[in-house]
Amino acid sequence: MYSGCWDFLVFKKTAALLGGKVKYMITASAPIDPDVLEMLKIAFCCPVIEGYGLTETSGGSSFTALYDPVIGHVGGPTRAIKWRLMDIPEMNYMTTDKPYPRGELLMKGPAVFDGYFKRQDKTQEAFDADGWFKTGDVAMVYPNGSVKIIDRSKNIFKLSQGEYIAPEKIENMFALSGYIAQSLVYGDSLQSCCVAVIVPNPDAVKKWAQESGNSEDDAYTSPEFKKLIQEELARIGTEQKLSGLEKPKDIHLTKEAFSVDNNLLTPTFKLKRNIAKVHFKKQIDAMYAMMPK
Repeated sequence: MYSGCWDFLVFKKTAALLGGKVKYMITASAPIDPDVLEMLKIAFCCPVIEGYGLTETSGGSSFTALYDPVIGHVGGPTRAIKWRLMDIPEMNYMTTDKPYPRGELLMKGPAVFDGYFKRQDKTQEAFDADGWFKTGDVAMVYPNGSVKIIDRSKNIFKLSQGEYIAPEKIENMFALSGYIAQSLVYGDSLQSCCVAVIVPNPDAVKKWAQESGNSEDDAYTSPEFKKLIQEELARIGTEQKLSGLEKPKDIHLTKEAFSVDNNLLTPTFKLKRNIAKVHFKKQIDAMYAMMPK
């Protein structure tokens, strides 16, 4: 992690920007890109500790070791916290997974809150039968006990600014439009915005094709039709008072409807979010890749 030669010749100048006496840094609240973390370590000649925790657990519940050279995990639990994993079979995360156990991260200990003020219903939802707090985060445990947060078990996600987004709320708003049949709103915790996969209403596609003189298949690759859908989403966002972070910065149009047959919907017609994000990973990655850095 450190090179005395390069630190002396080059990086003592960047370290001097912060006074040259920084012993370590701490990052928390939202995930940090591993490349950024590594660059901070190099440029300022000091360790960068990554922390993890929730308001319900009195803030920091874990920290990486000071000189841990491995990046991408959040360390192990503090002395005031106990951790365990809970299977999530519907998302294919199991404590029996190999090579590393996976599941929803549960916490217990004196640092964990007693409950939500005057919300007994929410309090009961937040704890299991044995009194373990359900964080809603999916974790993977390494052999040394350190944990990597890999997913969310609840239908919310956090963007890189640390803001939580509830995609189901946004998708329900989009469903009010005659242009939108189905949608998947997705946000990466290392990105500052969300994107969306949109299944246009077939009637809207047919109408556009007739008015523009194109075929219906052309709609899914047409910049003009995509702009039409984006304007409709912007209109809904304004009417429903969505924040800037809740409005998708880019969309991908697909003819493939979400269904039980293609495993994107449950038998009760709920979106299988974890499967859908893998199914459309190529398109999601492409949208993020086109955004300015």
